[in-house]
Amino acid sequence: MGNEKKELELYIHVPFCIKKCQYCDFLSAPSSKGERQEYAESLCRQIRTYGELAKAYHVVSIFVGGGTPSILDKEQLLGIFDAVRDTFTVDGDAEITIEVNPGTVTEEKLKAYLKAGINRLSIGLQSAKNEELQLLGRIHTYEEFLSTYGLAREMGFGNINVDLMSAIPRQTVEGWERTLKKVLGLRPEHISAYSLIIEEGTPFFERYGKGGHVDELPSEEEERRMYWRTAKLLKDYGYCRYEISNYALPGYECRHNLGYWNRTEYLGIGTGAASLMDNRRWNYGEEPVGLSVREQMEEFMFLGLRKMEGVSKAKFEESFGRGMEEVYGKVLGKMYTMGLMEGEGEFVRLTERGIDVSNGVMCEFLL
Repeated sequence: MGNEKKELELYIHVPFCIKKCQYCDFLSAPSSKGERQEYAESLCRQIRTYGELAKAYHVVSIFVGGGTPSILDKEQLLGIFDAVRDTFTVDGDAEITIEVNPGTVTEEKLKAYLKAGINRLSIGLQSAKNEELQLLGRIHTYEEFLSTYGLAREMGFGNINVDLMSAIPRQTVEGWERTLKKVLGLRPEHISAYSLIIEEGTPFFERYGKGGHVDELPSEEEERRMYWRTAKLLKDYGYCRYEISNYALPGYECRHNLGYWNRTEYLGIGTGAASLMDNRRWNYGEEPVGLSVREQMEEFMFLGLRKMEGVSKAKFEESFGRGMEEVYGKVLGKMYTMGLMEGEGEFVRLTERGIDVSNGVMCEFLL
């Protein structure tokens, strides 16, 4: 029993885009063909350095994110997966996802994804309205998304996520609902519905940040209506909300993302990728920093509370040797009284009201 391999998730970062979106603060930038080739070769070398570490683990999920990973050509992508499978033991039923953007996917690339064992696509759509896509700085139209989605289905992909974004400048509640209904009509297995955040250092911050054209952004009330309309519509269409911003048809919850929220160990490979192993965190190229028990408890709560099922009292005690009530009794009592959380049975979770102010609630769990 002592020799059993532990579960591990792999995250592989591809920091390239055709064009940076107006709202994006992720680590990504345009690139030349030569830069992409050099980076892909570097990734393969990095992956192969983990041979010794890999002996203690079996890989349960892989997520290739970015940037726009679908910007890589098929040989580069297949080379990366050859390096992964040469180095790590990958479960036969591992969930393997790649992020793709319309306008960067071809039949040839999709065939390569299947050959590499990729069984889940995450397509960045954001909006079904071309004017909104243009405003966001996306490189594609809604029609190009439909073409990519249709091609993926033809090629046999049976697990597709679509990313959507609400609270876009000049967007109305009705316009957001039209986007939702168009996408729901396609029946993707998973929908990630995020609200636009105006991040510093982006063109959107220059235009819509403090003192900017804030009047073009939906009001707080409109944003809340979009939020709850999303939950209601997706529920009506048979999607289960399993995390604050994520919805899935039964059985299609993203296992990789659940791993993050459950603090499953994960290894990030590539520029800027983050890792969590042996209760140590680090970004690629930096020295690991050990987490104190206090920090582990905090993460357990504020990551786990993103899930609709909440956090397990039994799992907390098993992990830390102390009861949740002993550590957080005062905070939990306050949240229950305010109607922001509920805690009957084994799980403690946010209420509907608590989800509305989730960031504030989660801050309460910093010790």
